[in-house]
Amino acid sequence: MYDELFNRFAKSKFRSRFKLTEKDRKYIETKGIDTIKSHAKDFIKKRISPAIIPNDGKQTPMKGHPVFIAQHATATCCRGCINKWHKFPIGTELTQEQQDYLVSVIMEWIKRQG
Repeated sequence: MYDELFNRFAKSKFRSRFKLTEKDRKYIETKGIDTIKSHAKDFIKKRISPAIIPNDGKQTPMKGHPVFIAQHATATCCRGCINKWHKFPIGTELTQEQQDYLVSVIMEWIKRQG
């Protein structure tokens, strides 16, 4: 389902440089994949979904949580990247369906890192 999208990420010098570290993998193993998915849902809802994000483009750290790494790898880190890669418009609140899609892309990337 995501092969074409992930092939595009692989061709991006920026996107393809992101990888989970051993520390990230241990965190996922310790917390469990359901908890990581819950974190992804929360990050997308609170940091990405609003129509207006005062610090858009800077709201997702480059390290500190496996989901943050996945967001940069999958262009789900800010509304500008989401617009460019996933074609969701800037300036409108994301629907639940759009949020679910972004979470599924993040989780698929994490799974593929396994």
